[in-house]
Amino acid sequence: MTSLIDPYSRTIDYLRLAVTDRCNLRCLYCMPEEGLQLLRHEDILSYEEILRLLKICIQAGISKVRLTGGEPLVRKDLDYLISQISKLQPSLDISLTTNGLLLSKQAESLAAAGLKRVNISIDSLDPDTYRRITRTGNLSQVLSGLEAAIAAGLEPVKINVVVLKHVNEELEAFVELARRLPVHVRFIEYMSPCGIFDESFYVSAEEIKQGLAEFGRLEVAEPPLGAGPARYFKLAGAKGLIGFISPISSHFCPNCNRLRLTADGKMKTCLFSPDEDDIREILRSGSEDGYVLETIKRSLERKPRDYGKGSSPGRTMSQIGG
Repeated sequence: MTSLIDPYSRTIDYLRLAVTDRCNLRCLYCMPEEGLQLLRHEDILSYEEILRLLKICIQAGISKVRLTGGEPLVRKDLDYLISQISKLQPSLDISLTTNGLLLSKQAESLAAAGLKRVNISIDSLDPDTYRRITRTGNLSQVLSGLEAAIAAGLEPVKINVVVLKHVNEELEAFVELARRLPVHVRFIEYMSPCGIFDESFYVSAEEIKQGLAEFGRLEVAEPPLGAGPARYFKLAGAKGLIGFISPISSHFCPNCNRLRLTADGKMKTCLFSPDEDDIREILRSGSEDGYVLETIKRSLERKPRDYGKGSSPGRTMSQIGG
């Protein structure tokens, strides 16, 4: 097995893979209310192309794969793809990020196929606020999906909460969720990789942490599987953990171990960089696996140590894959 190493001696072992650009929500920090121009079916990587690329990446040292979107659960037969990924390497850490709307009907089959764990985006536990943020979402459906994920044995189940000033600063409800259920609630600083950063929304992780003080003392916790850049804490008596992800106030780029592949097959070594390599074209051109791997390695040669203030023109978070 080879290793993927970038110019700053970071070992790259984590691939975030967008399986679709489609989403059944229109979250106000992610995409316009009217939606976006969608990719054509033929522009999206087929499952066969995804599996070929993953086989190459696994042989090069990728040990963690996260499926993203858009909303990955809108893509047909996702459990089949997961089962085939699992066969490539049974020890592979396969995870999923979802808004949870379709999870109640799919959690059991996804777990049976080989999915290990899941992150569910829930930015509010108030139905009206949740609908305001997502523009179309039904909170009760998402909470049903959360319960289904726990019942299916996906572990850990993480809740991603993007905190927006004057919109969803409702810490108590999420604390109670972590007390009641074995879920890890992660408060995430608002950011935008697309050059449209509305400072009026921004709340720092430190402000959130201070706001949590009234609910009890936060003690440093051992990070769970797949902790990534999050810092975790525990509250006395809580079944779950509280986490903080701080891409703005304390960015974690120096320790980045990620590659990203968009739904249309563009390889990105940095969320904030405009650099992309067209892996789809290489896969479809009849190139050998060795050439695909060399292309990935050349991409890594341009991976920055820290993100700049640049962006990916024309790419929203849903198009990049998060």
